[in-house]
Amino acid sequence: MTSSPAPAYRRMSVEQRRAQLLAAAVDLFGHRRPEEVSVDDVAAAAGVSRPLVYRYFPGGRQQLYEAAVLGAAQDLIGRFVVPTQGPPTRRLADALDRYLGYVDEHDAAYGALLRGGGGAETGRTGAIVEDVRRRAAEQVLHHLGVTGPGPRLAMMVRSWIACVEVVSLAWLDAGKQVPPAELREWLVDHFTGLLVITAATDPETAGAAVRALALEAPESPAGVLAARLAPLAPAFGHLLQ
Repeated sequence: MTSSPAPAYRRMSVEQRRAQLLAAAVDLFGHRRPEEVSVDDVAAAAGVSRPLVYRYFPGGRQQLYEAAVLGAAQDLIGRFVVPTQGPPTRRLADALDRYLGYVDEHDAAYGALLRGGGGAETGRTGAIVEDVRRRAAEQVLHHLGVTGPGPRLAMMVRSWIACVEVVSLAWLDAGKQVPPAELREWLVDHFTGLLVITAATDPETAGAAVRALALEAPESPAGVLAARLAPLAPAFGHLLQ
């Protein structure tokens, strides 16, 4: 009985081979901690030899990880940019649709971007992730009409972005059981709640909230949230006396 012949070596251009190796690495980094992935793992996943991986990525695992993080970051940053038209919470919902669409379509790359740490993380990869967060915060503040936020408003926006990241990872870990549209609605409501609560004690945030809410409509996410909360208003009546 003769054994099946080994698959023929597939010739690729430099760009194709690099993309193939990087795709294999992204998938591995997205499901394991970076330090748990070896060059041998990447070679096996791509169906190539270990020396071939080093030919394209001489820095080995660290270079592969940095390339994976950078590629995911560049793709994700573009998802935050939406037209400055319509109610602010509608714009935020549109940005979240694009963001969650990326998380859904590129779950391994998203995992590689945010599940870093340990021996494979460097100042460079940390800076790449931080740049994504900074650019996201700038876009949110842009839609609030704020360019130089004070500490309370800046912390509020950054805490919401952290929440989006944690929720997105939890959503992936739970097998995406919650429909994306429902997840997006909840995250927009969360932002609106944080904005209003911070506005209660911070004049700068109060000004931004007043300007933003003036642009909302009954059918916008903020308008829908207000309608859902209206029946609860009597429960707070005795607290306002």
